[in-house]
Amino acid sequence: MPKPKVLITRLVPQAGLDLLQETCDLEINPQDRPLPRPELLARVADKEGVLGQMVDRIDAEFFEAARVLKGYANYAVGFDNIDVAEATRRQIPVSNTPGVLTLATAEAAWALLFAVARRIVETDKIMRSGEWQGWGPMQFHGQEVTGKTLGIVGAGRIGTAMALMSRGFRMRVLYTNTSGKENQTLKTELGARLVSFDELLAESDFISIHTPLTPATRHLFRAGTFARMKPTAILINAARGPIIKEDDLVAALREGQIAGAGLDVYEFEPRMTEGLASLDNAVLLPHIGSATTSSRTGMAVLAARNLLAMLKGEKPENCLNPEIYKEKLGLDSNQ
Repeated sequence: MPKPKVLITRLVPQAGLDLLQETCDLEINPQDRPLPRPELLARVADKEGVLGQMVDRIDAEFFEAARVLKGYANYAVGFDNIDVAEATRRQIPVSNTPGVLTLATAEAAWALLFAVARRIVETDKIMRSGEWQGWGPMQFHGQEVTGKTLGIVGAGRIGTAMALMSRGFRMRVLYTNTSGKENQTLKTELGARLVSFDELLAESDFISIHTPLTPATRHLFRAGTFARMKPTAILINAARGPIIKEDDLVAALREGQIAGAGLDVYEFEPRMTEGLASLDNAVLLPHIGSATTSSRTGMAVLAARNLLAMLKGEKPENCLNPEIYKEKLGLDSNQ
């Protein structure tokens, strides 16, 4: 029996490829770049499985081109690139990779927080320029973190991990949840409070975004939002870029409406909004939140396991549309 044909839209760590190579006929994008849309659509025509990236748009046009597709595995925890409803309508399972990148992404958010608060990138640049003339009591004042208020927007896996890492700094933690339900872990371990978005904006010294990108969260942070934050507040985003309206952020940073921002993701990624790169009170990373060897390898292995299950007609462990299996396998969608 011929092996199922699988497309890997961009090279992933070898451990994931090893799992798939045992039973699948792999076609791997040989270049370290996203596949242009026409090329992606042409390549999926005869593929039963696809392991893709968050930059690949998985929509009706994609499914129409992928005529024999049995499953799509996203190499990411976020899945705003996938039209899950369309996949469900076509009875095609899709999956993501939660859990394995939680700690890496939370740590990256903390790295941004400290880098902005203590002006690390700005002062590193001054040292490298050779312009520093020696220590002075009025130089490079930043903000202390210990004892301050941390606001978590979206207390899911990564937001919870970010909050728990604050324990050594004795921070007061506030959080919001799209579900509106209390996070019992944060309540028990930190005494954290579930509050309204407005209260979080008004009281937080540091705000870290961990909510998914949805129609409701797109441009959640914009001019009116920044106006409700403390002028000393620092905003961190390691979730999805379009949650922030970037031109409004540039204006807020320029005008001192908020003190600083640390970004790992961008509204028009990989392009940045004009003016952002010139701001000393912004620290800018190239989407490296999950970029540790263990995290990226874990993502590859999990995506491969998900895809192998789908190719066998089985429900993957991280299925985004489990309801299709109620009909396919006679299972409750939660099983």
